[in-house]
Amino acid sequence: MDGLVMSRILTAMTLGFHIIFATIGVGMPLMIMIAEGLGIKTGNMKYIALARRMAKAFTITVAVGVVTGTIIGLQLSLLWPSFMKLGGQVIALPLFMETFAFFFEAIFLSIYLYTWDRFKNKWIHWILNIPIIIGSTLSALFITSVNSFMNTPQGFDLKDGVLVNIDPIAAMLNPSFFVRAFHVVTTGGMTIAFCVASVAAVKLLKNKFTEDRQYHKSALNMAMIVGLIFSLLTILAGDLSAKFLHNEQPEKLAAMEWHFESEKQADLVLFGVLDDETHEVKGAIKIPGVLSFLADNSFDTEVKGLNEFKADERPPLIIHYFFDLMVFFGMFSFAVSVLYVILKKVRTKVSTSNFMLYLMALTGPLCMLAIEFGWFLAEMGRQPWLLRGYMKVAQGVTHAEGVSLVLVGFGLLYLIIGFSCSYVLIRMFKDKPAARDIETYELTYNGGRA
Repeated sequence: MDGLVMSRILTAMTLGFHIIFATIGVGMPLMIMIAEGLGIKTGNMKYIALARRMAKAFTITVAVGVVTGTIIGLQLSLLWPSFMKLGGQVIALPLFMETFAFFFEAIFLSIYLYTWDRFKNKWIHWILNIPIIIGSTLSALFITSVNSFMNTPQGFDLKDGVLVNIDPIAAMLNPSFFVRAFHVVTTGGMTIAFCVASVAAVKLLKNKFTEDRQYHKSALNMAMIVGLIFSLLTILAGDLSAKFLHNEQPEKLAAMEWHFESEKQADLVLFGVLDDETHEVKGAIKIPGVLSFLADNSFDTEVKGLNEFKADERPPLIIHYFFDLMVFFGMFSFAVSVLYVILKKVRTKVSTSNFMLYLMALTGPLCMLAIEFGWFLAEMGRQPWLLRGYMKVAQGVTHAEGVSLVLVGFGLLYLIIGFSCSYVLIRMFKDKPAARDIETYELTYNGGRA
């Protein structure tokens, strides 16, 4: 493999690993806040125990996220020096602000963790969740603005191969930023809600500690309702994204749907196999006119086909599979949450039957896979551009030797970090039933009056 391929693999590996912890960073603070709020309002120590246990786990993932996030910044300069030379002045502000937002989050997270029993009014401690959520969200949004800038660059003039008259605020608030930011926040909330539900479902299936069953049922109920709400918001974000791509990145939308000829009443193509030579799609499910409707709320909207674009400027067609899997996994989780809420109202016992628990146990892993597929869709869908319209990937890559050694080194590092993080999280809660924590909090919370 040449340096370009290895650089792309290393970048993909780093981003694919980091996005797990970035997603946790976006969604987990809100789950902690909801759980603690329910505990304070109802006096039910099951929710307080849930909030405290999630907060402990969150601190471990934050530490790992710091490492992988720092690596991304280093690899931009290491692997893509020409891009940093061209656009480094533009993205410097959001990269700096992302670091500031992280430290803002970390400071209040530290205060939050060490002040659980320090306030007579428990709502004061609950309020500390707000700056944590603000910091974690801003951190994600600033880094999202960098990625959005690479897709829809603005806020500068290009003169003699150099970016001049730079307006960093305009660059940050580029055309794709708001749509992508909304998508990042909603999918993060949805994914982590379903991850919490998956843990609770697995614990109920294992039934190792019978005294914990009500605790896990409470966690499951809270997580599934939050997951349903964020699923609806994610569907809205997906709809807005489709309309944005139709107007701003039509080649990406066409590649996602294997849409080659410009036409009205364009079909939505699900799955299938593509013949690279004839562009014939076999075995696909085609929904007439739906692609046109998604593009602009009208079945008569003309959707540009890939044949309208130069062959060397078309995204790789494999992104169609990433798109289908992302949507399928997301809609599966949404359907399970709808079914759970309905059964909870009409057949309470059935809502936590083994069949339903198995379905709910799948939602978290599948949503995290959907995040991964969505990330690959977003990044590969920009190909062959590194900075769309200005610099191609091949132009921005390093020409230094030794990328293969760096690739192996970082691969080993991620294996070690991933194993260590998983091991610590498992050991943190292994053979430690929540019932013990609940008993302790019932004796100490609010001076024993909870």
